[in-house]
Amino acid sequence: MDLVTDRTAEEPAADTAPDQRDGLGCHGGKAEMQKAAREAGKSEVLDRYAEDYPTGPHDQPQSMCPAFGSLRVGLRMRRTATVLSGSACCVYGLTFTSHFYGARRTVGYVPFNSETLVTGKLFEDIREAVFDLADPEKYDAVVVTNLCVPTASGVPLRLLPKSINGVRIIGIDVPGFGIPTHAEAKDVLAGAMLNYARTEAEEGPVQAPRQGRSDRPTVTLVGEMFPADPVVIGQMLQPMGLAAGPTVPTREWRELYQALDCAVVAGIHPFYTASFREFEAAGRPIVGSAPVGRDGTADWLDAIGEAANVPAEKVGQTKNAMLGAISGALAGAPIKGRITLSGYEGSELLVARLLVESGADVRYCGTACPKTKLSEADREWLEAKGVRVQYRASLEQDLAAVDEFEPDLAIGTTPIVQKAKERSIPALYFTNLISARPLMGPAGAGSLGQVVNAAIANKSRFETMTAFFEGVGHGDTAGVWEDRRRRRSRGRSAQRPMTCTCR
Repeated sequence: MDLVTDRTAEEPAADTAPDQRDGLGCHGGKAEMQKAAREAGKSEVLDRYAEDYPTGPHDQPQSMCPAFGSLRVGLRMRRTATVLSGSACCVYGLTFTSHFYGARRTVGYVPFNSETLVTGKLFEDIREAVFDLADPEKYDAVVVTNLCVPTASGVPLRLLPKSINGVRIIGIDVPGFGIPTHAEAKDVLAGAMLNYARTEAEEGPVQAPRQGRSDRPTVTLVGEMFPADPVVIGQMLQPMGLAAGPTVPTREWRELYQALDCAVVAGIHPFYTASFREFEAAGRPIVGSAPVGRDGTADWLDAIGEAANVPAEKVGQTKNAMLGAISGALAGAPIKGRITLSGYEGSELLVARLLVESGADVRYCGTACPKTKLSEADREWLEAKGVRVQYRASLEQDLAAVDEFEPDLAIGTTPIVQKAKERSIPALYFTNLISARPLMGPAGAGSLGQVVNAAIANKSRFETMTAFFEGVGHGDTAGVWEDRRRRRSRGRSAQRPMTCTCR
């Protein structure tokens, strides 16, 4: 058996006598995939995911393959090898997307066909591949991820060795029919790693952090953020006698120990349920929300101070210093206009808070992530300001909000941006243009004003473009037609003379 890497794998040959489970894939239907997975012994995994990541009454949001989230976490970690087990087309798409987003590391793939899948040979091939990879000189951990088909077929990654030659082996199932979004898939891997690291720490001494241990109590930050945000948070914590600890998902295995050895956990992104469970097992208090805007920063510093037993006087001094700077930054970059906002990163409510404090009239905030107790303070604050908050927002709900509120600016996912611009409404892609900016403390307070105001000011340009291209790109004017006679709509007279310009 050879371990195929990156996108070099060819499609496996078809089997002449496929099993009933053969052919299950993203097109097979969620209900059928779940049924097959439960029959194959994956009920415990699916029940856990259903509890950790509830989908809500409208089922699963439209999103990219969830496995991209866990794959991205592993590829960002030092000394960590990643192996995918799934259909070749899925692996191709995931590796392509990962490299598009800057991954500079090989993605391992164990190819299979219906025979090796059904007979159990696939598991043996995965096991062989893991043994080949487990070189302690190169890796601290090897992550093996089951995608939809191996999960539905019951490939038992739990039977892999816990470690080989001192290299940790982490096996996870990340099926699209069990994990709602790629953001939550990050938590699946982060939680599994924290669980492994917590067990190691309970058994004896563990590896010290690369930069050494802090001489002050630390605050572990949970959730992927703009790189400057942890630095800003650290600056706000310093006057309180605290330090910013690692950010989970971490960039190195030894940081997991450091993350667990903290005074407080800051749930910046509130949906990391599996990770929070490990911190609770370690006896660490968890604080929700984040230091965004004036109100958010004041409440967050109070909560962190209380959880870390910081004297109220120190907390008050820190607030006095920070809140004045934040108020000044907000006043210096005011935002005027009606906005609808949606996304799938998990920071949507935080961004909405910052926009409201900047002066924006935010009418709708949709997030693909679920409602959790750690986001309650943000939801209550936004709703008190007249913002409609929609958890597990579907594309239809986000589009309906744009139609209902007719915003001056729509912030959202790619299809939201597309639909808004078709209606001459300025729009910004949340992931690349909004969440990729500092949001915390004084640095975040003025970070959105320029880009948001510039977008709103482009309204007249969109109206001009809409007028110029009116009627193009829809119905029989969409696409490229080689035969101009096919451009006749159903409502046109069949006898209307045609003009041919192909001379």
